[in-house]
Amino acid sequence: MPTIYEVSKLAGVSLATVSRVMNNTSPVRESTRKKVEAAMAELGYRPNSIARSLASNRSDSIGILVSELHGPFYGAMISSIEAEFRTAGKHVIIAAGHSEEATERDGIEFLLSRNCDALILHVEAVSDEYLVQLKAKEIPFVLINRQVPQLQPQCISLNNKLGGYLATQLLLRQGHRQLGYISGPLWKTDAQDRYRGHQLALQEAGLDWDPKRLFEGDYHEDGGSAGIRYFLQQGIPLTALICANDEMASGAMTEAREQGLFIPQQLSIIGFDNVMLSHYTYPKLSTIDYPIAAMGQMAARWVLKEVYQQKQPELQLVFEPRLIERDSCVVLPQP
Repeated sequence: MPTIYEVSKLAGVSLATVSRVMNNTSPVRESTRKKVEAAMAELGYRPNSIARSLASNRSDSIGILVSELHGPFYGAMISSIEAEFRTAGKHVIIAAGHSEEATERDGIEFLLSRNCDALILHVEAVSDEYLVQLKAKEIPFVLINRQVPQLQPQCISLNNKLGGYLATQLLLRQGHRQLGYISGPLWKTDAQDRYRGHQLALQEAGLDWDPKRLFEGDYHEDGGSAGIRYFLQQGIPLTALICANDEMASGAMTEAREQGLFIPQQLSIIGFDNVMLSHYTYPKLSTIDYPIAAMGQMAARWVLKEVYQQKQPELQLVFEPRLIERDSCVVLPQP
């Protein structure tokens, strides 16, 4: 196995210069860098990652903790983060927290035990106090889809309330007044905010809020199916349905058809997220665009700027949702 000494000899430079090239710890003349890289390639030399870590006090790895590993939403987020770091010569380690406090804590401890230089956290169950304490330990991390007042400069979030408002406003403009709402788990802040936006749109339209027209789902397809069955079993008349994410909207559409309803002729449905599956439902799903890939990219850029001191474009911390109108919502025919 070739050694760093052989690389040094073949390139005609000092060991210190080879080390600087490998660890990128200080500027090296471009011609010298190319000689070192050519020598490494000719010898088939692979730098020892542990040695590099000790030399630079960096592992060049970033820990990512997400709620789940399945589904198009988290796939889009993780892919955008990984792509940004790969371009920068960094690697990622991924863990799942499953929206459980103990599991999220364990995931964070696991990533820290792997000497990650920073963490990107999509966490829902750990408390704000826990995250503030993490900051006090000088552990660099950035939050996605979470607002903690004491940690504002490292929180990347979506205006979820506006998203819920836009979804409901579309249906109201189309003449719908008999609305149902399938929320996410209401202990989650994003689910609460989306539902508050829905309530605000009802209030502005002069409509009373009816708690019977709310079904608390789980952000999975089964939650959308269960929501449709609830409204039908309760005999609650609906012309339109707002679902707090696209997965539940997909489940609701399938169940509605199995119950003999035509979409959108008898029931308009709108989702939230604009994940890939929303393009392939029948009819194509109207939804609220959640730019999670862009938010993941921004989280990676935050780490590159704050931890690795790389120059980055201006960071955006708050993202705005957009209404995407497709075929699953129609203007209600007037009697």
